[in-house]
Amino acid sequence: MVLIKNGQSFTQEEFSFKVPFLKETKNLTIENIKKYEHLSLVLILRFYVRATNFSKNKYEELKNKIRNRVKQNQTSGEKQEVSKFLKMISDYKHRIKEIKHRIKEEEKDL
Repeated sequence: MVLIKNGQSFTQEEFSFKVPFLKETKNLTIENIKKYEHLSLVLILRFYVRATNFSKNKYEELKNKIRNRVKQNQTSGEKQEVSKFLKMISDYKHRIKEIKHRIKEEEKDL
């Protein structure tokens, strides 16, 4: 650049660096892009597979823990009290069945 400003002529041999041809840089760029594209695809797939396996394993562990807790509650011998409302409803249904049964028997006797 200094030689151009001073008006001196120069030849290509005086440059200390070489400019690669445009086609060569294009080909190198495409090759590198393909290489990194493949690498990124492999990394993404590997992460996806590991994440799904991890979530499946944790789901199974949680499911087993819940099953164990339910079994422990059933085998512990502690009976949970039924709510008073539900107990009252079941008693009411039982009484209705008894009344219906009596009515049917009375109709048979007539």
